[in-house]
Amino acid sequence: MTHSINLTQFIIEQQRKSSNNKADFSLLLNDIALACKKISHLVNKGALMGMLGDADSENIQGEVQKKLDIISHEIMEEALNWTGHLSGMLSEEMEHPLQIPSNQPKGSYLALFDPLDGSSNIDLNLTVGSIFSILRYQGDKKKDVAEQDFFQKGSEQVCAGFVLYGPSTMMILTTGQGVDGFTLDPDIGEFILTHPKITIPEETAEFAINMSNQRFWEAPVQRYVEECLQGKSGVRDKDFNMRWIASLVAEVYRVLMRGGIFMYPLDSHKSTSGRLRLLYEANPMSFIVEQAGGVSSTGNEPILGITPTSLHQRVPLILGSKSEVNRVVGYHHTSKN
Repeated sequence: MTHSINLTQFIIEQQRKSSNNKADFSLLLNDIALACKKISHLVNKGALMGMLGDADSENIQGEVQKKLDIISHEIMEEALNWTGHLSGMLSEEMEHPLQIPSNQPKGSYLALFDPLDGSSNIDLNLTVGSIFSILRYQGDKKKDVAEQDFFQKGSEQVCAGFVLYGPSTMMILTTGQGVDGFTLDPDIGEFILTHPKITIPEETAEFAINMSNQRFWEAPVQRYVEECLQGKSGVRDKDFNMRWIASLVAEVYRVLMRGGIFMYPLDSHKSTSGRLRLLYEANPMSFIVEQAGGVSSTGNEPILGITPTSLHQRVPLILGSKSEVNRVVGYHHTSKN
């Protein structure tokens, strides 16, 4: 019988190989995994538990919240605010950092999360997920965390991951030692290692972008996509497939599994700075992609090198197979010369 490695065992073995050999770190990841199991249960129940539809409210981003957006946020907060592993949290659904209650101990880490990414897909029974990032907390544990405590470059992340609520529930995780995938076994309630050492192929013939915004893109992105659309009759001399799911977790998972490039570029119609949030979307996904051998960029600079200036800062995001991302970055640089 093949020995199965569960998430807890995997984390402990990873810690033994690294300098971050702290018990509270492994316990923190277990807390996140437990919260995601609860969210997975609710997502799977859907209409049976009255979880579909809008909540008649907006988050700090001005986006209409789904009922499951709010509930998923509450599950994450309640799972993490009392365990003593964190000194503060940041959620897509809240304007300011979430403070640890004064009657609870504080820990050495900060957690950042998008509790339910792709929630516009919920009512259609399409794939959604949760994204999380962990940073070290260097401040005074006797004080409340400040916004500036979260303003760390993506390269400083201790850990990043996402959970995909699809036909099966999967967790993709990196602690800076490569990327591994775990599938939730509902019979025993454990995440089991099923996709060790995920590597993104350098070459690809697949791209993902929202073509409805094409007229608003910058020239380098226009050029790249046009070359893909020309296929074998164009300068690339190969045909490409286009995909668009409108769920970041699903898009990145596909890139991890079979290569490709995902682009949510600068859009002059909707934003002057980009659409995806740096701290709890672009940074964790970029950390994962680069640990799997891919590349991530705004087009002009590496995502993981950006110093944040606000909690809900937005950026363009281009990530995936190395050869294709580097080509788009090259077009950006050429356009400036």
